[in-house]
Amino acid sequence: MQIEVREKHLEERGLKGRNMKYEDKYLPLPKYLSVGPSNIEGVGIIANDDIPQDIIIGITHIYDPNFQHDYIRTPLGGFINHSNTPNCELVEEDDNDYKKLKTINKIELGEELTVKYTLYKIS
Repeated sequence: MQIEVREKHLEERGLKGRNMKYEDKYLPLPKYLSVGPSNIEGVGIIANDDIPQDIIIGITHIYDPNFQHDYIRTPLGGFINHSNTPNCELVEEDDNDYKKLKTINKIELGEELTVKYTLYKIS
């Protein structure tokens, strides 16, 4: 059953029977981001290039009531640090099943991406 679902998923996207190229494979972060040392806490998400304002970067959280705080964090959501003066925000589109990271300011090369935590309490 799982294989049939996967085949249907690939077929719907025009990928069935196609050899996947390197560019088609899943990357945990966009190429213009990396995980690196943070001045805030441990490690964080660092810009490898300038990123314009008002850009949706990707999914950070997926709703699932069986997980802590009701969300599964993606690599993008797992390494983003809190700031009271963030350069990004979490947004919801269409439904409440996903949180996406959106820039609210232009982010410079080498700058850490931050959000103001609102999904759970900061201790």
